[in-house]
Amino acid sequence: MVEQTIHGVSSSNGGRYLLHAASEIGVVEEEIIVSGHRRRHHHRDSISPTMARKSSLLKKVAVIVFSVIAIYVLLNASVNSSLPSQTSPSDLPRFSFSGSRQLFRDEPDEEEPKDLVFPRVRVYMYDLPKKFTYGIIEQHAIARGGLKDSTGDVSELKYPGHQHMHEWYLFSDLNRPEKDRSGSPIVRVMDPSEADLFYVPVLSSLSLIANAGRPAESGSGYSDEEMQESLVEWLEEQQWWKRNNGHDHVIPAGDPNALYRVMDRVKSSVLLVADFGRLRPDQGSFVKDVVIPYSHRVSFFNGETGVDERNTLLFFMGNRYRKDGGKVRDLLFQVLENEEDVIIKHGTQSRENRRAATKGMHTSKFCLNPAGDTPSACRLFDSIVSLCVPVIISDSIELPFEDVIDYTKFAIFVESNSALQPGFLVQMLRRIETEKILELQREMKSVRRYYDYTSRNGAVDEIWRQVSKKLPLIKLMSNRDRRVVLRNSTAPDCSCLCSNQTGAITSTEQ
Repeated sequence: MVEQTIHGVSSSNGGRYLLHAASEIGVVEEEIIVSGHRRRHHHRDSISPTMARKSSLLKKVAVIVFSVIAIYVLLNASVNSSLPSQTSPSDLPRFSFSGSRQLFRDEPDEEEPKDLVFPRVRVYMYDLPKKFTYGIIEQHAIARGGLKDSTGDVSELKYPGHQHMHEWYLFSDLNRPEKDRSGSPIVRVMDPSEADLFYVPVLSSLSLIANAGRPAESGSGYSDEEMQESLVEWLEEQQWWKRNNGHDHVIPAGDPNALYRVMDRVKSSVLLVADFGRLRPDQGSFVKDVVIPYSHRVSFFNGETGVDERNTLLFFMGNRYRKDGGKVRDLLFQVLENEEDVIIKHGTQSRENRRAATKGMHTSKFCLNPAGDTPSACRLFDSIVSLCVPVIISDSIELPFEDVIDYTKFAIFVESNSALQPGFLVQMLRRIETEKILELQREMKSVRRYYDYTSRNGAVDEIWRQVSKKLPLIKLMSNRDRRVVLRNSTAPDCSCLCSNQTGAITSTEQ
C-alpha cells in the first residue's frame, strides 16, 4: 500500500487537514484535525479495477492540487504575520511635551518626519529709543532721590525690585545671546521681515510707578502720560505696525493701569496683563492676550513639605484699604483679626515688611489672597513659592497658564460672600486634614517654577509659549482686517471673549 499525506491550513476555520490516500485498496481515509481534535473518515470504493485506476489518478491529481493550495496558504499566513494588523499609537510620529522647553525644537528627532516638527516662533524686538526702556529706570531712580544727575551710560542702570519685573526679565531674555536661550519656544531674529511677532520692550508698569500718570510740571519732572502718547506715535510710524494694524505686536502692560491713556490705540496687540480688571471687553481678553504672574517678592521656601513648623493657621500681610473689588479686604480684617491662630496685618511694601511677610508665609499653613484694586494680587505668587496653601477670595480672578495648570489641585477658592460670614473661613480651614495639606503642598511644589522669572524653564519661557500660541489667531485677525470695512462700534469683536464674570465655587462645595 502506498500512503500519501497532505498537510494544509484551513482558511475558514484555522484547522489542519491530513489526507491519506490508499489507492490500491480503494480506500480514502480523510483525517481532519480542527481546533486540536482529530477526526477520521473512511470511504471504501466498490468500483472495478479500471475505475479504481482512474480514481487513483484523480486522487493523485487531487494530492497535487491540495499541495499547491497548502503551500499558498502557508506562505500567505507567514507574510501576514510579519505585518501589523492595524496602525497603533506607537507606530505614529511621537512628540515630547515634557515641559515647555520640549514643545518647540530646532532639530527634529531622527524618527520624526521633518515637516511635522513645530518650528520656533520668530520674534523681532524693537530697538526702542532709550526713553522707553532704560530712561524709565533712570526717571524712577530720580523720583526717589537715588540718582541726582545721570551723565553716564543709562544702559548700566538696573531695574528696581518690584512685582512688575516681568517686563525687565522679558527684555533681558531677548538681549541674551541666542546660544544662551537654548530650549526657548521663540528665537530672536534681527531682520524684521523674517519675524512672526514683534516685541515692544517698553517698561510701561515702571513708568506708571515713576510718576503715576501725573503730567510734568513746568517742563521738568517726568510724565507717564506723555511717555504713553510718545510711544504710540513712534509705533504708528513703523511700517511693521502699519502692515497688520499691530495685531502681531506684543506689549507688556502688567500693572492694571499701565498704558491706560492709549489702550484703545494698542488694543489690537497681544497684551501681557495681570488681569482684565481695568480693561473693557473690547480691549482685552484671555483669547487675545496673555495673563502673566506678578514677580514674587518673598524668598523661595527651600524646605520640605510639612506642617510641623507651620504653627499659624492663616496669614495675611498687606494693604488693608483698597479700591473697587479690593474693598473686601477691610471686611475680611473685621471678620478675622480676632481669630485664634490667624495673623492678619496691615503693611505696605517695604524691605522690613517683606522680611516679615516672608517669615509669616513660611510658617503658615494657609495664606489669604483677597482681591486687590483689581481681581489679582501679588500675594498669590508669594504664597505659592512659600508652599503656603493659597486661599483665594476673588470672584472674577483670571490666572496665568491655566492650559497647563489646574489651580484647584493646590489652592482653595472661597466665594466672597461665604468668606465674610463670621467663623465660616477658619472653621472650614481647621477641618482640612494634615494629609490634604501635604497633598496641596506637593502639587504646589511641582508647579512653582512657572512663577519664578529667574528659573530655567520658568515664567519667562512659559510666557513666550503662551504668546506663541496666539499666532494662528493673529494671522486670522490680520487677514480679516484686510477685507472688513472699519466700523465705529464698542461691541467686542471675535478676538475677544468675556473674562470670568461668573464668580468662583467655594472649594469645599465642589
